[in-house]
Amino acid sequence: MEAIDKTVRQPTLCIDVGLQIGSVDRAILASPANKDGATTQTSQGSVDLGDPCSLQTWNRWMEVWLASLAPELSPIDAYELGILLTGDREIRQFNREYRHQDSATDVLAFATGDDELAPNWASSCPVYLGDIVISVETAQRQARDRGHSLVYELAWLAAHGLLHLLGWDHPDDEQLEQMLHQQDQLLTLIGFSDRSAEDAARPQISS
Repeated sequence: MEAIDKTVRQPTLCIDVGLQIGSVDRAILASPANKDGATTQTSQGSVDLGDPCSLQTWNRWMEVWLASLAPELSPIDAYELGILLTGDREIRQFNREYRHQDSATDVLAFATGDDELAPNWASSCPVYLGDIVISVETAQRQARDRGHSLVYELAWLAAHGLLHLLGWDHPDDEQLEQMLHQQDQLLTLIGFSDRSAEDAARPQISS
């Protein structure tokens, strides 16, 4: 798979993110200790990249990533997806029900799939890519173990989930490395420095 262009362009596509905060303590997400404090400029003004509770933040991330990845799944360049920030208990239930693994994990991605997209709708309506579920509790532990903020870890996991929604997978080490490299590039696009060199131990992706 080809690497994406790191140049940030003004996105021209439309993205609508449905954000839900499930069974997780909002105080964890709101804690200043879990933020990077970075900001970026949009047409609506400055967006706090360190606020994982902000729908505007998630929309901006996905808008920039999809504009760069250019999936060409929608004739009108309009996409929708859902994001659920939850805890270990709820993500364990999803993992048990859909992957038959009775354990908590960091991120799950449920792609809609081309077979579920009605052709007569695709030309006039946004394409629903699917849903990303992230355990904030697992993300917090991984962020602490690797010495970066929770918001960085959430962005990392969200990028991984988005790539899965677009058809990426990692059945072997080579393709996993390609996917992790792509995630590094996506995080750079939204203002986070490329930490791949300083993070010798990459986050353990279990999706």
